[in-house]
Amino acid sequence: MKAFKAFRIHEREGKIAAGFETMDVEALTPGEVVIRVQYSSINYKDALAGTGAGKILRKYPLNGGIDLSGEVVSSTDARYQPGQSVLVTGCGHSETLDGGYAEYARAVGDSVIPLPEGMSLFDAMAIGTAGFTTGLAIHRMEHNGQKPAMGPIVVTGASGGVGTIAIDLLAGRGFEVVAVSGKPEADALLKSLGASKILRRQDIDLGKRPLEAAQWGGAIDNVGGEVLTWLTRTVDNWGNIVSIGLAASHKLETTVMPFILRGVSLLGVNSSAMPRDVRLSIWKRLATDLKPRHLDKLVTRTIPFDELPSAFDGYIQNRIQGRTVVKIA
Repeated sequence: MKAFKAFRIHEREGKIAAGFETMDVEALTPGEVVIRVQYSSINYKDALAGTGAGKILRKYPLNGGIDLSGEVVSSTDARYQPGQSVLVTGCGHSETLDGGYAEYARAVGDSVIPLPEGMSLFDAMAIGTAGFTTGLAIHRMEHNGQKPAMGPIVVTGASGGVGTIAIDLLAGRGFEVVAVSGKPEADALLKSLGASKILRRQDIDLGKRPLEAAQWGGAIDNVGGEVLTWLTRTVDNWGNIVSIGLAASHKLETTVMPFILRGVSLLGVNSSAMPRDVRLSIWKRLATDLKPRHLDKLVTRTIPFDELPSAFDGYIQNRIQGRTVVKIA
């Protein structure tokens, strides 16, 4: 197999050095399935890893990119055949394994998902880890009894990759959605995806009491910290709060009162450490009843592989709305 291009991340004398290199398949981290990568995407973690702004990789060097979609080239796992379309999200890629920012990748068989019927390789990366995480969040909420009749779902960090997909998917399931966003320039996008109302973080009274007036049927939180505390105070009886991100803080200072007096559930989502049967189920739902309605709006840009390094800064500076797909092939 010929040599190929990869975006590789090194640590040299305590500093991150990343850029394009030429390598061969035998130099990739181990796995049963070799994939010719067609598309990847940019997540906040990818920007942190590629710039050194955050400690994401647990070994060096590695190819960046936690997501990938493409075609199987070869496999020692009988579940996959050459030419088969597949996707991989998370599962240690760009943390302990080489990731999707390369023309070829090698993956462990259990982490590979056959491309669901009705979904293209581009669609898979338009959804990516952000969409999979959101699908898992909604799946857990519904499994725990969340219904549209319980009241509006509030989505914090609404203009980011997870937030925009959450609005689209929740509205598609019949929920009223309220978005919390600090970016007025994103208002038109959020409303077109299904947000019925948009709140500014600076205009919200977070309150101080253990329980404030109930406002929400449930919540998907990408922020953490004081905002997550506010959600525990204001979600109504038997509502579910899904904690996905910590853009503001990893801390949570609350009381047990929302949980024992209102029966509120706080659900955590780890999209990487997920049993394979659940992973398969969520991807099937993302191609059927949880299928995004507005992928053309959710993907705010598609860039060629060569432009990848220059795209990270927008994520670090919090200037990006929606999703970015990277065309590798």
